Amino acid sequence: MTDFLQGSSFFAVALTLIAFSAASACQKKWKLAVLNPILLSAAAVIVVLKLLDIPNETYQAGCQALSFLLTPATLCLAISFYERFQRLKKHLAAVAAGVLAGTVASIGSVYLLCRLFRLEEALTLSLLPKSVTTAIGAALSQEIGGIAAVSTAVIIITGILGNIIGPALCRLLRFKSEVAQGVAFGTSAHVIGTARATELSELTGAVSSLSLTLAGIVTCIVLSLLAQFL
Repeated sequence: MTDFLQGSSFFAVALTLIAFSAASACQKKWKLAVLNPILLSAAAVIVVLKLLDIPNETYQAGCQALSFLLTPATLCLAISFYERFQRLKKHLAAVAAGVLAGTVASIGSVYLLCRLFRLEEALTLSLLPKSVTTAIGAALSQEIGGIAAVSTAVIIITGILGNIIGPALCRLLRFKSEVAQGVAFGTSAHVIGTARATELSELTGAVSSLSLTLAGIVTCIVLSLLAQFL
């Protein structure tokens, strides 16, 4: 039975979709931030794979069809940005300044903490691009001497945390402006945070889409320059 499941791409896709659907239903029913669909579904998939003794590599290979859809799904986030472009034009300077400040603060704080705890250089370089999308962060990490696998894991964790605690932090810090909320989500929690921002309002999602794009560009520039001095 296990051999059949390992060789079936249908099982990997079905497991992923069922886990995410069940996790989404749980969040809708109890409405708790900790019941994040991405977090719950990931945990459920890990448990099932362990129980059935199915290697992660086999599961990843079976999910190639879903992975292929990630790029067009990410591009679809630009729709809300396009629809709100006229309204966003007057906020472009503020968004750019917020993204620049947030990106530099993120990279700077991670670097200082890594130095404080005396982490190895390779691990430090792997943690620096934690707030950009996986496609950018993993490639950038490898280019500057980091470990792509570590960067990928950190980026996913960062996105999930931003998705879960982002709304509460916005309330705590009194970010009442939809533009400010969008900048915060897009700059700190990339695509996963943007998905949560879109749930708050269309404008917040549009700003977050723009912010994650600008944050990716700024991160590439800053880390490329910083890597020369590390």
